[in-house]
Amino acid sequence: MEEDTRDPIRVLIADDHPLFRDGVRALLNSLPAAQVVGEAATGAEAVAQAEALQPDVILMDILMPDLNGIEATRQILGQNPTIGILMLTMFEDDESVFAAMRVGARGYILKGADQVEIWHAIQAVARGEALFGPAIARRLINFFSRASIPTHPFPELTEREHEILSLMAQGYSNAEIAETFVLSPKTVRNHVSNIFSKLQVADRAHAIVKAREAGLG
Repeated sequence: MEEDTRDPIRVLIADDHPLFRDGVRALLNSLPAAQVVGEAATGAEAVAQAEALQPDVILMDILMPDLNGIEATRQILGQNPTIGILMLTMFEDDESVFAAMRVGARGYILKGADQVEIWHAIQAVARGEALFGPAIARRLINFFSRASIPTHPFPELTEREHEILSLMAQGYSNAEIAETFVLSPKTVRNHVSNIFSKLQVADRAHAIVKAREAGLG
């Protein structure tokens, strides 16, 4: 059989969980057709590493410190549009998927995907193809069968998080939000915490300011 002389696919792993990075690195290092050229634990590091290393593909988490994966993707592709970015994340809601698509990510698969699916996705993105894992593809089909792409601000938020942020901007307390949506206080606290993380804000006051600046409330 003729030896494959193609250059390996150069991959940058951007994820704030060391154990996850270790697992993906071990997978890719076991493949002769892949080469891990760098790792980033924050969105800002991913932007800097992308510029310095010029990888073929970046595996990008969405929720990271300093700069979320959506904004990091936007900045990277603004500087280096030929890099293929594959979102590899726990978030499978419609808003996160479409936010990734709008900023130019070529693929979106879930962290629960098996190693074969991850490697096939990396290869497809490296070839310039767009690839969305089976679970995400089903969501896209369902979404387009029932609605148009949402146009509200903060596309990284889920629909429920957007609703809660709107009430926060109107001055509702967590208890009032829980009563409005018939949710438990703990569930509301979790949603609020996710909102803070995704908007990159430290507290409720900053979230409200950001929401009102975007026209909510």
